[in-house]
Amino acid sequence: MVSGLWVERLGLTNFRSYASASVETDAGPQVIAGANGSGKTNLLEALSLLAPGQGLRRVPFNDLARSCGDGSFAVSSRAHTLAGAADIGTGLAAGAGAGERAGRVVRIDGTTQSGSGVLADYLEIVWVTPAMDGLFTGPASERRRFLDRLILCFDPAYRTIAGRFERAMTSRNRLLADGVRDNAQLSGFERVMAETGIAVAAARLEAVAAMAAIVDKRRARDPNSAFPWSSFQLEGRIEDDLQRLSAVEAEDAYARTLSDMRERDRAAARTLDGPHRSDLVVAHGPKALAARHCSTGEQKALLLGLVLAHAELLTERQEGASPILLLDEITAHLDADRRAALFAEILRLSAQAWMTGTDEEAFNGLSGRARFWRVEEGRITFQA
Repeated sequence: MVSGLWVERLGLTNFRSYASASVETDAGPQVIAGANGSGKTNLLEALSLLAPGQGLRRVPFNDLARSCGDGSFAVSSRAHTLAGAADIGTGLAAGAGAGERAGRVVRIDGTTQSGSGVLADYLEIVWVTPAMDGLFTGPASERRRFLDRLILCFDPAYRTIAGRFERAMTSRNRLLADGVRDNAQLSGFERVMAETGIAVAAARLEAVAAMAAIVDKRRARDPNSAFPWSSFQLEGRIEDDLQRLSAVEAEDAYARTLSDMRERDRAAARTLDGPHRSDLVVAHGPKALAARHCSTGEQKALLLGLVLAHAELLTERQEGASPILLLDEITAHLDADRRAALFAEILRLSAQAWMTGTDEEAFNGLSGRARFWRVEEGRITFQA
């Protein structure tokens, strides 16, 4: 059995606002306080790069380098992982080039890896940022991205399947835009889209079912939780087909739709059917009210309820190894009771949670149970 995942040592070089920084800490909660623009979020962003993907801000890697540096950056860590203690490092070499295609280097115990996907075998990291406060009122693409990140924690291969779908759809769209009517070419891409699109939808349905089960468990344990239970479902034609057809039948149906709707999609300049059009619909359970109609405070509580359920589900599936939580400006829109409830949840999970905020007093409920840090102009110092 693996104990909770946590970062024991974190080192930064030429990362964002940090020329250099080093933090050595313990497995408990970490509170990082400081003024806006002092570098709190940058610290969490560095931690997020210890997981696969582009990090919590999803920016090109070259944008992470310190503005007055040589274009390189490095994040190093000593972490307690699913595979035991390991030295994990990632960064960008000087002169790697501009744009999103600049790839970062990943090393584990000094050995260079083929990509960031291997990090899924070591650390699970879940985060909440202020940008996610609009999850329920923003475009469906944000909710799909939220769900897809959840799935990646359970199935790292999902990224490959989703990527194949996106590439095949892009190729089909390009052929349509170029006026190509060659049935063989279009059918080839449509068959790949059908196979991978159904796999994407199936993975999402499975994740939603797993989340519903853990939400029900949390509801039974604490029916009056400060983070109300939520109901959610996937809305989309392809998901509806999967509910009533076999996977093979759903693939064939989607392939026929793509073939039949080529001229419509050509006129629209995009593919109008598929998992890229689905939506995750969330509702406030006790109020039976769509999340998008809830107050700002209620939406934040619903979001945290989903994230805490996700963390609990990961902990169960990893035989008690709780994920690392990155909670940026987390006390905003939370009253004193919800702050206390959040801290209690973190302690119950035994999770290493890195929390930021401008008001250190908002974290007084963790006094004696967390480490407190102060960030000022790219410098981090231990407080207590």
